[in-house]
Amino acid sequence: MIRASTLVFAAALSAGCGGMPAAPSAVPAAALAELAPQGKLRAGMNLSNNLFTGKDPASGELRGVSVDLMRELASRLGVPLELVVHATPGDVADASQKNTWDVAILAIEPARAKTITFSPAITEIEASYMVFKDSPLRSANQVDAPGIRIAAPAKAGYELFLTRTIRHATLVRSTSTQGAIELFKDRKADTLSGLKPNLLDLMVGKAEYRLLEGNFMVVNHGLGTPANRPAAAAYLKAFVQDMNASGFVGRSIARHQVQGLSAVK
Repeated sequence: MIRASTLVFAAALSAGCGGMPAAPSAVPAAALAELAPQGKLRAGMNLSNNLFTGKDPASGELRGVSVDLMRELASRLGVPLELVVHATPGDVADASQKNTWDVAILAIEPARAKTITFSPAITEIEASYMVFKDSPLRSANQVDAPGIRIAAPAKAGYELFLTRTIRHATLVRSTSTQGAIELFKDRKADTLSGLKPNLLDLMVGKAEYRLLEGNFMVVNHGLGTPANRPAAAAYLKAFVQDMNASGFVGRSIARHQVQGLSAVK
């Protein structure tokens, strides 16, 4: 697994979304102890999902919806923020039992819920398939058929869903999103699974590809904390409910101009 790197931010930095919710009441001592056991909030960050996290082209600093939410959470807790960077969501999830992060934004998935306790959902993203223009497939509900090969990056939220639900097609897994793309391009798979906004980006200027109609799932992301931290989980649930009700997530999405990511209302 790629070794995680860290970036440290001051908790007082503003998320810059405007119209921030009112300051919360005092943080319960048990929640603070479980969310910041080292005196700081260690946030597991996934660089492979650019809908949530990206790098500022000028400074190289991380930015995006995930950074806004983590800064707001650290500010409410009154502790510094440390961004623990991973290459893939699978790397973040695998590190949940290694005490390297205290909170992370990940797709809510039953397989991950064995080691991670999730908050309510904060966002929705459609997941679908891309095919070559000459493919006989027309809609997402035709893909689960004998002989169809689906390229997918292992341990991505939608790959975990496909692993649970695909009955007839074959999953062709790679270790990364780029690896899944290469499998598809090399015709070692008939379809490429992915988040619809990312698939649309891949299709820009490429007439040989097309997107299938419909989707195979709607991916919900939430804030997760390692299992067996009940006070932390309770605080994150209340935090997310406040973020959703206040419109914080929607404003962050709009500020970063993210297409295809919708806030849960």
